[in-house]
Amino acid sequence: MSTTAIKGSVTIEEVAATAGVSRSTVSRVVNGSTAVSPSALESVRRAIADLNYVPNRAARSLASRQTHAIALVVPEDITRFFGDPFFASVVAGINARLSRSDYVLNLFIASDDPGDKTTAYVRSGSIDGAIIVSHHTSDTFIDRIASSVPVVYGGRPVRERADAFYVDVDNVQSGREATEFLIANGRRRIATITGPADMPAGVDRLQGWRDALAAAGLPEGPIEDGNFTSDGGAHAMRRILGRSGERPDAVFVASDLMARGVLAVLAAEGVRVPSDVAVMGFDDSPVATSVTPGLTTVRQPSREQGEHMASVLLDILAGREPERVTILGTELIVRDSV
Repeated sequence: MSTTAIKGSVTIEEVAATAGVSRSTVSRVVNGSTAVSPSALESVRRAIADLNYVPNRAARSLASRQTHAIALVVPEDITRFFGDPFFASVVAGINARLSRSDYVLNLFIASDDPGDKTTAYVRSGSIDGAIIVSHHTSDTFIDRIASSVPVVYGGRPVRERADAFYVDVDNVQSGREATEFLIANGRRRIATITGPADMPAGVDRLQGWRDALAAAGLPEGPIEDGNFTSDGGAHAMRRILGRSGERPDAVFVASDLMARGVLAVLAAEGVRVPSDVAVMGFDDSPVATSVTPGLTTVRQPSREQGEHMASVLLDILAGREPERVTILGTELIVRDSV
């Protein structure tokens, strides 16, 4: 005999687990899609009946109509969003893909509240799906969004779910290759300036740096958090220069924006780049060619990432089965800072 849950308390994930299918399959059944096998359809319907599952408001809306609107949710402040070229490139990619569809894009910069207004809007049935980028461990509201509509993440989710769709680069391998390039150029005291420890990209690029140093038998240099901002990179570089002991001869900086702050501090202190200290960035954003010297950096295809995220979400909404994880390639771009 099945156990009947309290009405409204059952999640779509519990239905999926009971039916032995993916969350997206349950979503398609709830939304009335015909792109579901008869056996999966029967399993989901049986699980819904056994668990007394009541679809959320947004799902009920989708069962009868589509809004043809997609939300881009960015849990960052206004200054960070408009000041970082990465976001502009991602949005350009998303918009390019959606321009070839019937969907429009709604932007939510969800930093001024704990995501309550954004979540309420998503759950109101006003959008069909969401793309979430630049998420942090503290951004628990994104789980509430993911339980309401199909979601695609830009980058590995901070809390990986078996049914999560995301588009990313291999940040560990890219960080390792960037550091290996510094080592190959004779650098032996290599510091790093990281992104926040509550973001997968910051954690993974730091791990790549560590892996390269360990493989080369080199000690870890100073580690400072630059918060993925230009000011943060500058403050981090000042802290590194202020340490006692031998100065690093290279620094792997986990974003071009932070590297801009690093280069400004080194120039002000009379430290020559690259003869005294080599600087490696990450992104190959327009920042990389606007600084002096030109920044050697890891190119990640952020515009392409935006296009892929939009494509995956459109596939899900159309009832297709896209790849759950898409990993795009990166490329080391050599200029004058190494």
